[in-house]
Amino acid sequence: MLFRFAADTVLVLHLAFIVFVVLGGILCFRWRWMPLVHLPAAGWGVFIELTGGICPLTPLENLLRLRAGQSGYAGGFIEHYLLGLIYPAGLTRDWQFILAAIVILANIAIYAGLVIRRRRDRGRTPTRPVPPA
Repeated sequence: MLFRFAADTVLVLHLAFIVFVVLGGILCFRWRWMPLVHLPAAGWGVFIELTGGICPLTPLENLLRLRAGQSGYAGGFIEHYLLGLIYPAGLTRDWQFILAAIVILANIAIYAGLVIRRRRDRGRTPTRPVPPA
């Protein structure tokens, strides 16, 4: 039971990481330090897709599932609804290149918007309240 819970937790974290890789740049509009966290994560996601590598979370999850006595991904809410998103059937090298391109283009658009916003904000002069006469 504990190993299955741990495997499900790894699966949810894996999905959260994927969402962060694709859309985490949006958080940079709120926190100026976020690119220091997001850009390496996005780079890792692109690297894994372009090289056909395996994210370390995948073997960890599989190990935990084996320890839980599971032979596959059948059963349960998490397996049924999230596995297809993280491990889609028919994932080919061509699709991996397309996914990498989506990550790159989404992040270029987000960071371009961030740069434009920061430049616009720098151009504004701070307004001071006018003292009463």
